[in-house]
Amino acid sequence: MATPERRFDVWAGASAYERYMGRWSRPVAREFVPWCAAGEGLRWLDVGCGTGVLSQVVAESARPRLVLGADRSETFVAAARAGVHGPVRFAVADATALPVRAGTFDMAVAALVLNFLPDPVAAAAGMTRSVQPGGTVAAYVWDYADGMGFLRLFWDAAVRADPAAHALHEGGRFRACRPEDLRRTWLGAGLADVAVTGIEIPTVFTDFADLWEPFLAGQGPAPAYAASLGPAGRARVRDALAAAAPVRADGTVALTARAWAVRGRRPRGGPAGHGVTSRTGETRAGRETAPVRPPQPHPPGRHP
Repeated sequence: MATPERRFDVWAGASAYERYMGRWSRPVAREFVPWCAAGEGLRWLDVGCGTGVLSQVVAESARPRLVLGADRSETFVAAARAGVHGPVRFAVADATALPVRAGTFDMAVAALVLNFLPDPVAAAAGMTRSVQPGGTVAAYVWDYADGMGFLRLFWDAAVRADPAAHALHEGGRFRACRPEDLRRTWLGAGLADVAVTGIEIPTVFTDFADLWEPFLAGQGPAPAYAASLGPAGRARVRDALAAAAPVRADGTVALTARAWAVRGRRPRGGPAGHGVTSRTGETRAGRETAPVRPPQPHPPGRHP
């Protein structure tokens, strides 16, 4: 049964999503796809594909045979069909009831969706069934607890202005987005050779309005919460956020965002293993190392 907090998990407007989250998911996807260590000519399933951010990166960089993106939002799927090019197809489908035959794909991936599903282990198991033995299942989610700077800044400001917002704070709601929880989810889905890594990106806003205005569009938990407030309540949250935002001399607001990525392999036979490779940023025997950090970008500006 849905919790009261889930009424704010609204995802429907493609353009609003792009400004709020898509522009930041894209650089994570560019690090995530190579980390999946996939060969060329493979068949990819993008679960909860949204507007097609990850599907586009796969099409551009992985030389796939085919990418199938699936999302329950007809609006998002329409935007993906219009904006993503290459050997990519999209379908309206629920991530928890994928309309694909077992063993159809080589890779099953998901970007920023696991924590919004009622049963992440069941979703991961469904992704596992969709790949052939030896295939890879991988996903990434934001580090809501410690590493997602602009969301943490917003919710901390919201709680100062409205203590009732504490129950909605994504840092507390999405505790399953921690490395060891992701690892347990993947092992629980029967996957072997499970690895977890951190991907950290800069999130540079051109000014305070570029930080604040996406929270007014109603897409996602924080914007949906802001939309639920009256004008006076929104003004209090805005003022609290403005007081806390680290605005630089040139007016920009420079923050960072970290995602946790997880991958595993569908065993060819027998029980899933627990082996973890020792690449920088991955977990080994339950210990975390420094996250992978891509090079810093050129001077700030709006992302395409």
